[in-house]
Amino acid sequence: MPAHARGSTDRAFEVHIGALCKPTEVPFMEMESPRWASVRMEAQEEIVRVVPVVGLASRALMTELATAAPGPSTLPLAGIRALDMTRVLAGLNTDTTSHSAEVIKIEHPTRGDDTRAWGPPFAKHIRGKNTESPGESAYFLSVNRNKKSIGLSFASEAGQKILHSLAKTCDILVENYLPNTLKKYHMDFASVNALNPRLIYASITGYGQTGPYSSRAGYDVMVEAEMGLMHITGPMDGPPVKVGVAVTDLTTGLYTSNAIMAALIARGKTGKGQHIDVALSDCQVATLSNIASSALISGEPDSGRWGTSH
Repeated sequence: MPAHARGSTDRAFEVHIGALCKPTEVPFMEMESPRWASVRMEAQEEIVRVVPVVGLASRALMTELATAAPGPSTLPLAGIRALDMTRVLAGLNTDTTSHSAEVIKIEHPTRGDDTRAWGPPFAKHIRGKNTESPGESAYFLSVNRNKKSIGLSFASEAGQKILHSLAKTCDILVENYLPNTLKKYHMDFASVNALNPRLIYASITGYGQTGPYSSRAGYDVMVEAEMGLMHITGPMDGPPVKVGVAVTDLTTGLYTSNAIMAALIARGKTGKGQHIDVALSDCQVATLSNIASSALISGEPDSGRWGTSH
Protein backbone atom coordinates (compact mmCIF):
# COMPACT_ATOMS: atom_id res chain seq x y z
CA MET A 1 0.00 0.00 0.00
CA PRO A 2 2.99 0.17 0.33
CA ALA A 3 2.67 -1.84 3.47
CA HIS A 4 4.39 -4.52 5.47
CA ALA A 5 3.24 -7.03 8.02
CA ARG A 6 4.29 -6.09 11.52
CA GLY A 7 3.57 -9.43 13.15
CA SER A 8 0.69 -11.79 13.75
CA THR A 9 -0.94 -14.01 16.30
CA ASP A 10 -3.81 -16.47 16.13
CA ARG A 11 -6.21 -13.69 17.10
CA ALA A 12 -4.90 -10.49 15.52
CA PHE A 13 -2.09 -8.87 13.57
CA GLU A 14 -1.08 -5.43 12.39
CA VAL A 15 -0.42 -3.97 8.96
CA HIS A 16 1.23 -0.60 8.38
CA ILE A 17 -0.62 1.48 5.76
CA GLY A 18 0.13 5.05 6.81
CA ALA A 19 -1.79 7.47 9.01
CA LEU A 20 -5.53 7.06 8.62
CA CYS A 21 -7.99 8.34 11.17
CA LYS A 22 -9.17 8.08 14.73
CA PRO A 23 -10.24 4.62 15.93
CA THR A 24 -13.31 3.43 14.09
CA GLU A 25 -14.79 0.20 12.81
CA VAL A 26 -15.11 -0.93 9.19
CA PRO A 27 -15.71 -4.43 7.85
CA PHE A 28 -13.18 -6.41 5.87
CA MET A 29 -14.01 -9.18 3.39
CA GLU A 30 -11.89 -11.88 1.83
CA MET A 31 -12.50 -12.83 -1.77
CA GLU A 32 -12.72 -16.59 -1.28
CA SER A 33 -15.79 -16.38 0.91
CA PRO A 34 -18.26 -13.86 2.37
CA ARG A 35 -16.68 -14.05 5.82
CA TRP A 36 -15.94 -10.80 7.54
CA ALA A 37 -13.45 -9.48 10.03
CA SER A 38 -13.32 -6.27 12.01
CA VAL A 39 -10.76 -3.65 10.98
CA ARG A 40 -9.85 -0.89 13.42
CA MET A 41 -7.86 2.20 12.34
CA GLU A 42 -5.52 3.79 14.86
CA ALA A 43 -3.92 6.99 13.56
CA GLN A 44 -1.49 7.32 16.42
CA GLU A 45 0.14 4.01 15.53
CA GLU A 46 -0.42 4.28 11.77
CA ILE A 47 -1.83 0.77 11.57
CA VAL A 48 -4.87 -1.17 10.66
CA ARG A 49 -5.59 -3.89 13.19
CA VAL A 50 -7.40 -6.88 11.77
CA VAL A 51 -9.16 -9.25 14.14
CA PRO A 52 -10.24 -12.30 12.14
CA VAL A 53 -13.64 -13.65 13.03
CA VAL A 54 -13.12 -16.89 11.12
CA GLY A 55 -9.51 -17.77 11.86
CA LEU A 56 -6.51 -18.32 9.63
CA ALA A 57 -8.16 -17.79 6.21
CA SER A 58 -8.82 -14.08 6.85
CA ARG A 59 -5.37 -13.62 8.38
CA ALA A 60 -3.70 -15.24 5.39
CA LEU A 61 -5.49 -12.96 2.94
CA MET A 62 -4.66 -9.82 4.89
CA THR A 63 -1.02 -10.91 4.88
CA GLU A 64 -1.27 -10.92 1.07
CA LEU A 65 -2.77 -7.43 1.10
CA ALA A 66 0.15 -6.31 3.25
CA THR A 67 2.67 -7.30 0.59
CA ALA A 68 4.21 -4.19 -0.93
CA ALA A 69 4.51 -5.66 -4.43
CA PRO A 70 4.14 -9.00 -6.20
CA GLY A 71 7.15 -11.28 -6.30
CA PRO A 72 9.44 -11.48 -9.32
CA SER A 73 7.43 -12.37 -12.39
CA THR A 74 7.79 -12.28 -16.13
CA LEU A 75 4.08 -11.58 -16.59
CA PRO A 76 3.47 -8.14 -18.14
CA LEU A 77 1.47 -6.53 -15.32
CA ALA A 78 3.56 -7.74 -12.38
CA GLY A 79 4.00 -4.84 -9.96
CA ILE A 80 0.90 -2.99 -11.22
CA ARG A 81 -1.81 -2.36 -8.62
CA ALA A 82 -5.42 -1.56 -9.53
CA LEU A 83 -8.28 -0.30 -7.37
CA ASP A 84 -11.52 -1.84 -8.68
CA MET A 85 -14.58 0.21 -7.69
CA THR A 86 -16.85 -1.38 -10.29
CA ARG A 87 -19.98 -3.38 -9.58
CA VAL A 88 -21.52 -6.39 -11.34
CA LEU A 89 -19.96 -7.02 -14.79
CA ALA A 90 -18.80 -3.97 -16.78
CA GLY A 91 -15.35 -3.40 -15.34
CA LEU A 92 -11.92 -4.93 -14.88
CA ASN A 93 -12.10 -8.47 -16.18
CA THR A 94 -9.87 -11.31 -15.05
CA ASP A 95 -7.34 -10.71 -17.84
CA THR A 96 -5.66 -8.15 -15.61
CA THR A 97 -5.20 -10.60 -12.75
CA SER A 98 -4.18 -13.35 -15.16
CA HIS A 99 -1.34 -11.07 -16.27
CA SER A 100 -0.29 -10.71 -12.62
CA ALA A 101 -1.72 -7.29 -11.75
CA GLU A 102 -2.77 -6.92 -8.12
CA VAL A 103 -6.46 -5.95 -8.16
CA ILE A 104 -8.17 -4.79 -4.95
CA LYS A 105 -11.95 -4.79 -5.30
CA ILE A 106 -14.13 -2.47 -3.19
CA GLU A 107 -17.45 -4.05 -2.21
CA HIS A 108 -20.58 -3.13 -0.28
CA PRO A 109 -19.79 -3.39 3.45
CA THR A 110 -22.55 -5.84 4.34
CA ARG A 111 -23.65 -7.79 1.26
CA GLY A 112 -20.63 -7.50 -1.02
CA ASP A 113 -21.00 -7.25 -4.78
CA ASP A 114 -24.50 -7.93 -6.11
CA THR A 115 -23.28 -10.92 -8.13
CA ARG A 116 -22.28 -12.82 -4.99
CA ALA A 117 -25.99 -13.66 -4.64
CA TRP A 118 -26.63 -14.43 -8.32
CA GLY A 119 -27.14 -18.17 -8.30
CA PRO A 120 -27.44 -21.07 -8.32
CA PRO A 121 -25.03 -22.53 -9.07
CA PHE A 122 -22.74 -21.84 -6.14
CA ALA A 123 -19.26 -23.19 -5.48
CA LYS A 124 -19.34 -24.78 -2.03
CA HIS A 125 -16.78 -23.81 0.60
CA ILE A 126 -14.45 -26.72 1.21
CA ARG A 127 -12.82 -25.45 4.41
CA GLY A 128 -13.53 -23.18 7.35
CA LYS A 129 -16.74 -22.66 9.28
CA ASN A 130 -18.99 -21.89 6.31
CA THR A 131 -19.00 -25.27 4.59
CA GLU A 132 -22.76 -25.52 5.17
CA SER A 133 -23.49 -22.18 3.49
CA PRO A 134 -24.56 -21.95 -0.19
CA GLY A 135 -21.04 -20.87 -1.16
CA GLU A 136 -19.80 -18.43 -3.80
CA SER A 137 -21.79 -17.83 -6.97
CA ALA A 138 -20.37 -19.02 -10.27
CA TYR A 139 -21.20 -15.61 -11.77
CA PHE A 140 -19.15 -13.75 -9.17
CA LEU A 141 -16.18 -16.09 -9.54
CA SER A 142 -16.21 -15.79 -13.34
CA VAL A 143 -15.51 -12.04 -13.27
CA ASN A 144 -13.55 -11.64 -10.02
CA ARG A 145 -11.08 -14.52 -10.07
CA ASN A 146 -7.79 -13.78 -8.27
CA LYS A 147 -8.91 -10.36 -7.05
CA LYS A 148 -8.52 -9.25 -3.45
CA SER A 149 -11.44 -7.55 -1.76
CA ILE A 150 -12.31 -5.02 0.92
CA GLY A 151 -15.86 -4.28 2.06
CA LEU A 152 -16.33 -0.68 3.14
CA SER A 153 -18.67 2.28 2.89
CA PHE A 154 -17.10 5.27 1.19
CA ALA A 155 -20.05 7.37 2.35
CA SER A 156 -18.18 7.56 5.67
CA GLU A 157 -15.10 9.68 6.31
CA ALA A 158 -13.22 6.61 7.51
CA GLY A 159 -14.01 4.74 4.31
CA GLN A 160 -12.89 7.69 2.18
CA LYS A 161 -9.58 7.85 4.02
CA ILE A 162 -8.96 4.19 3.34
CA LEU A 163 -9.75 4.68 -0.36
CA HIS A 164 -7.47 7.72 -0.55
CA SER A 165 -4.66 5.72 1.08
CA LEU A 166 -5.11 2.99 -1.51
CA ALA A 167 -5.40 5.44 -4.43
CA LYS A 168 -2.09 7.04 -3.50
CA THR A 169 -0.28 3.75 -4.13
CA CYS A 170 -2.30 2.39 -7.06
CA ASP A 171 -1.49 2.64 -10.75
CA ILE A 172 -5.08 2.21 -11.95
CA LEU A 173 -8.58 2.99 -10.65
CA VAL A 174 -11.70 1.76 -12.45
CA GLU A 175 -15.27 2.77 -11.51
CA ASN A 176 -18.70 2.39 -13.13
CA TYR A 177 -20.86 4.96 -11.34
CA LEU A 178 -22.97 7.65 -13.00
CA PRO A 179 -20.96 10.79 -13.86
CA ASN A 180 -20.25 13.05 -10.86
CA THR A 181 -21.56 10.47 -8.36
CA LEU A 182 -18.16 10.00 -6.74
CA LYS A 183 -17.42 13.73 -6.49
CA LYS A 184 -19.26 14.09 -3.18
CA TYR A 185 -17.05 11.33 -1.76
CA HIS A 186 -13.87 12.99 -3.06
CA MET A 187 -13.20 9.98 -5.29
CA ASP A 188 -13.77 11.68 -8.67
CA PHE A 189 -10.89 12.03 -11.12
CA ALA A 190 -9.96 15.58 -10.09
CA SER A 191 -9.78 14.67 -6.39
CA VAL A 192 -7.84 11.46 -6.93
CA ASN A 193 -5.51 13.01 -9.50
CA ALA A 194 -4.52 15.60 -6.90
CA LEU A 195 -3.52 12.75 -4.58
CA ASN A 196 -1.73 10.69 -7.23
CA PRO A 197 -1.03 12.40 -10.58
CA ARG A 198 0.35 9.13 -12.02
CA LEU A 199 -2.88 7.22 -11.46
CA ILE A 200 -4.85 6.11 -14.54
CA TYR A 201 -8.55 6.64 -13.80
CA ALA A 202 -11.08 4.80 -15.97
CA SER A 203 -14.81 5.61 -15.83
CA ILE A 204 -17.36 3.22 -17.33
CA THR A 205 -20.90 4.53 -17.92
CA GLY A 206 -23.82 3.81 -20.19
CA TYR A 207 -23.56 6.93 -22.33
CA GLY A 208 -20.35 8.77 -21.43
CA GLN A 209 -19.28 11.55 -19.09
CA THR A 210 -20.90 14.28 -21.21
CA GLY A 211 -23.83 14.60 -23.59
CA PRO A 212 -27.63 14.52 -23.35
CA TYR A 213 -27.82 10.95 -22.01
CA SER A 214 -24.89 11.11 -19.57
CA SER A 215 -27.18 11.07 -16.52
CA ARG A 216 -28.96 7.89 -17.66
CA ALA A 217 -28.05 4.53 -16.20
CA GLY A 218 -26.98 2.05 -18.87
CA TYR A 219 -27.63 -1.68 -18.88
CA ASP A 220 -26.43 -4.33 -21.29
CA VAL A 221 -29.82 -5.31 -22.72
CA MET A 222 -30.86 -1.66 -23.18
CA VAL A 223 -27.70 -0.78 -25.06
CA GLU A 224 -27.88 -3.95 -27.19
CA ALA A 225 -31.33 -2.80 -28.30
CA GLU A 226 -30.58 0.91 -28.71
CA MET A 227 -27.26 0.56 -30.54
CA GLY A 228 -28.33 -2.04 -33.09
CA LEU A 229 -26.98 -5.38 -31.88
CA MET A 230 -30.39 -6.93 -31.24
CA HIS A 231 -31.59 -5.64 -34.62
CA ILE A 232 -29.04 -7.84 -36.41
CA THR A 233 -29.30 -10.83 -34.05
CA GLY A 234 -31.83 -13.64 -34.44
CA PRO A 235 -33.55 -15.61 -37.23
CA MET A 236 -34.33 -13.86 -40.52
CA ASP A 237 -38.08 -14.21 -40.06
CA GLY A 238 -38.11 -13.67 -36.29
CA PRO A 239 -37.95 -10.82 -33.78
CA PRO A 240 -34.74 -9.16 -32.50
CA VAL A 241 -32.89 -11.32 -29.98
CA LYS A 242 -30.53 -10.53 -27.13
CA VAL A 243 -27.11 -12.19 -27.27
CA GLY A 244 -26.85 -15.12 -24.85
CA VAL A 245 -24.32 -13.41 -22.55
CA ALA A 246 -24.03 -9.76 -21.51
CA VAL A 247 -21.72 -9.14 -24.44
CA THR A 248 -21.88 -5.33 -24.30
CA ASP A 249 -20.71 -5.34 -20.68
CA LEU A 250 -17.94 -7.79 -21.55
CA THR A 251 -16.66 -5.95 -24.62
CA THR A 252 -16.76 -2.66 -22.71
CA GLY A 253 -14.52 -4.23 -20.08
CA LEU A 254 -12.14 -5.37 -22.81
CA TYR A 255 -12.08 -1.91 -24.44
CA THR A 256 -11.40 -0.44 -21.00
CA SER A 257 -8.51 -2.82 -20.37
CA ASN A 258 -7.06 -1.99 -23.79
CA ALA A 259 -7.29 1.75 -23.10
CA ILE A 260 -5.62 1.25 -19.72
CA MET A 261 -2.71 -0.60 -21.35
CA ALA A 262 -2.25 2.32 -23.75
CA ALA A 263 -2.41 4.78 -20.84
CA LEU A 264 0.28 2.82 -18.98
CA ILE A 265 2.54 3.13 -22.02
CA ALA A 266 1.76 6.86 -22.26
CA ARG A 267 2.54 7.28 -18.57
CA GLY A 268 5.96 5.76 -19.19
CA LYS A 269 6.63 8.64 -21.59
CA THR A 270 4.94 11.52 -19.73
CA GLY A 271 4.98 10.42 -16.09
CA LYS A 272 1.30 11.35 -15.83
CA GLY A 273 -1.95 9.44 -15.55
CA GLN A 274 -5.14 10.34 -17.36
CA HIS A 275 -8.94 10.03 -17.27
CA ILE A 276 -10.39 7.37 -19.58
CA ASP A 277 -14.07 7.83 -20.52
CA VAL A 278 -15.63 4.53 -21.66
CA ALA A 279 -19.32 4.15 -22.56
CA LEU A 280 -21.33 0.99 -23.17
CA SER A 281 -23.04 2.74 -26.08
CA ASP A 282 -19.76 3.69 -27.77
CA CYS A 283 -18.35 0.21 -27.40
CA GLN A 284 -21.49 -1.42 -28.74
CA VAL A 285 -21.47 0.74 -31.87
CA ALA A 286 -17.77 -0.06 -32.36
CA THR A 287 -18.42 -3.80 -32.19
CA LEU A 288 -21.00 -3.58 -35.00
CA SER A 289 -17.84 -3.50 -37.12
CA ASN A 290 -18.52 -4.15 -40.82
CA ILE A 291 -22.31 -3.84 -40.36
CA ALA A 292 -21.96 -0.22 -39.21
CA SER A 293 -19.25 0.49 -41.78
CA SER A 294 -21.41 -0.85 -44.63
CA ALA A 295 -24.34 1.37 -43.65
CA LEU A 296 -22.11 4.45 -43.36
CA ILE A 297 -20.40 3.88 -46.71
CA SER A 298 -23.45 2.84 -48.72
CA GLY A 299 -25.91 5.22 -47.15
CA GLU A 300 -28.43 2.40 -47.25
CA PRO A 301 -30.18 0.61 -44.36
CA ASP A 302 -28.66 -2.70 -43.38
CA SER A 303 -30.36 -5.89 -44.49
CA GLY A 304 -31.48 -6.96 -41.01
CA ARG A 305 -31.11 -10.34 -39.36
CA TRP A 306 -29.43 -13.26 -41.07
CA GLY A 307 -29.68 -15.95 -38.40
CA THR A 308 -26.50 -18.04 -38.48
CA SER A 309 -25.56 -16.92 -42.01
CA HIS A 310 -22.65 -14.54 -42.57
